[in-house]
Amino acid sequence: MRLRALAAALAAALAVASSVLAAVAFAGSAHQQPPRLTVFAAASLTNVFPHIDSRARYSFGGSNMLAAQIQQGLPADVFASANTGLPWQLHRKGLVTRPVVFTSNKLVLVIGHGNPQHLHSVRDLERSGLKIVMAAAGVPVGDYTRTVLKRLGLSDLVDKAVAQETDVREVLSQVALGEADAGFVYATDAKTVQGKVGVIGLPKSAQPRVLYAAAAVKSSKHLQAAKAWVQRLLTRRAQTKLRTAGFLPVRH
Repeated sequence: MRLRALAAALAAALAVASSVLAAVAFAGSAHQQPPRLTVFAAASLTNVFPHIDSRARYSFGGSNMLAAQIQQGLPADVFASANTGLPWQLHRKGLVTRPVVFTSNKLVLVIGHGNPQHLHSVRDLERSGLKIVMAAAGVPVGDYTRTVLKRLGLSDLVDKAVAQETDVREVLSQVALGEADAGFVYATDAKTVQGKVGVIGLPKSAQPRVLYAAAAVKSSKHLQAAKAWVQRLLTRRAQTKLRTAGFLPVRH
């Protein structure tokens, strides 16, 4: 009888201990930090994405260069582009999930602080002697710039540009530093250097549809978390951050 009682007590103790260990393990996993993702994002998102997720590792640059790096196999979890074309190209190649459009933007012309060249419209760029800078073809903002100029009958200005930059921040920097007289950038980028450049709006009829799309990189070690991160961009909190930075809602 004693042995039976002892065995029963021991079994009960083991059961309790097992339950406690399971509870501790569950609690630990429940409070486990989500993975820290690597996000490849368009340069124009530099000032807003860290406010949406401060833990992520960011690589900002020209969307076309980032897309090329993903094709080359550089490790990334999320790709956020300043256009829809590049994410869809990667999707068709099986490299990323279906792209999600999450915000919009518009183009403006930035000019030197104080307007030393007395520029008042985009057509003033036809004057000789001006240093115009723009992004290269293939870079989303460069392609949008060419669309604007074509619609205005000013495509000749492409050949007059003194520099063809790799991303929008390079264009902005040259004008802000006085190294160029004018350049085409996103309205959100112009907002980041208020007081250092002047801004000229573009005719509504010439504005391209500037859409941003994001997708999870299929080779990610944290694919489910990457997919969730992309969906996070559609949440009210993220959309509020984007609006505060000057981005526009997507009009379907």
